[in-house]
Amino acid sequence: MTQYYLAIDIGASSGRHILGHLEDGKMILEEIYRFPNGMTDRNGRRIWDIGRLFEEAKTGMKKCAESGKIPVSVGIDTWAVDFVLLGRDGTRITDAVAYRDSRTEGMDEKVYAHIPETELYARTGIQKQPFNTIYQMMAMREQEPELLAEAETFLMIPDYLHYLLTGVKAAEYTNASSTQMVSPETKQWDKELIRRLGYPEEIFPEIAVPGTCLGTLTAEMQSEIGYNCRVILPCTHDTGSAVLAVPAGKDEDALYISSGTWSLMGTELLAADCSPEAQRHNFTNEGGYDYRFRFLKNIMGLWMIQSVKKEIGAELSFGEICEMASGEAIASRVDCNDSRFLAPANMTAEVQAACRETGQEVPEGIAQVASVVCNSLAECYGATCREVEALTGKAYDKIRIVGGGANAAYLNELTAKASGKTVYAGPTEGTAIGNLAAQMIAFGELEDIGDASACIGRSFPIQIYQ
Repeated sequence: MTQYYLAIDIGASSGRHILGHLEDGKMILEEIYRFPNGMTDRNGRRIWDIGRLFEEAKTGMKKCAESGKIPVSVGIDTWAVDFVLLGRDGTRITDAVAYRDSRTEGMDEKVYAHIPETELYARTGIQKQPFNTIYQMMAMREQEPELLAEAETFLMIPDYLHYLLTGVKAAEYTNASSTQMVSPETKQWDKELIRRLGYPEEIFPEIAVPGTCLGTLTAEMQSEIGYNCRVILPCTHDTGSAVLAVPAGKDEDALYISSGTWSLMGTELLAADCSPEAQRHNFTNEGGYDYRFRFLKNIMGLWMIQSVKKEIGAELSFGEICEMASGEAIASRVDCNDSRFLAPANMTAEVQAACRETGQEVPEGIAQVASVVCNSLAECYGATCREVEALTGKAYDKIRIVGGGANAAYLNELTAKASGKTVYAGPTEGTAIGNLAAQMIAFGELEDIGDASACIGRSFPIQIYQ
């Protein structure tokens, strides 16, 4: 009898329920349900409507029963860094404030008053991003201390959704590592660091690794959804799941780009590189499956194109926009890692202003603006390749792209040219595939990372750009 597994993959702009099963040695996917997501404003904050997201999660699970394909397990992945706090009765006492909210402005200096930036990197290996959980927690300590005092449990977004399904409170390792409060040596919360920052250390739950079975659905959830299944932790940080889906052999030295709203580019290491050189280049060491480290750099990614499309090209598809951009010869470029592009009021105007301020031609219209963004992203990828090679002392001959950006043919062509590497693009549903792979390994249908990689490689088409 076919065993189905359900990946609930929730991104910044949409969520999807993907059923997966193995058939003749290949992984077969079926999208069961899809729903929109996005930030909203509440009480002066930019937040995620976490209540609605859970309702959507349940709706998609019910669709499985309607289709007659009940999964043996389910796992949820989302973006990183954001969290909620629970009170002593187990109910949520905070909104799920979004990482693009402005509450973390100036919080880096508040953190560094307790621990120097260089020491913080040396003990966590996590790159500085103004929205990291460590700075969000400092914002709470400064702005809402009464909530921290009331809190009993800290849960990141997928951990909270898993808790609502099972009643079990746990912190999944790959996402926990993104908080900048986990030791890459012990793989546990750095309690001494947490105490120095004045955060209540007792609120952080035990860390569990991908593949852990949290249990089954609560009786209430079974009644509402219509069936029972196990809840298996995938890499709940979506990039962790996406990297697990990279169809490279376990021992292959490969560069990867998890290409979506963000572009996460790097390689895997067996030990974290917390050196001053890695810090100077702003690389991070996020936890991965089987305690491998995702040594990577966050690049602004397709968020820029998504924003420009919404502003001046809503009627066009991404494919049409890329085709239009490929016909432009504008030479202007912007720094895609500049914080000015994190959450501007208008992305198009911000790109134009950056070009104007640097004395370059100012792009006009969707084709020129998209051309500037795509070429700038590709050049950033090329520069990051060279940085990884310098930091690891290795030469790489290929880049593997997974996620939605694997479909961006024009950008992939530019990336091959800018990096001098052969680009292998696919699979596009990388995050969901990695989520499913972790569940299948937990059930023994796939043996290990190497078996999962081989299965993924023969299951999905790969496009090659040189």
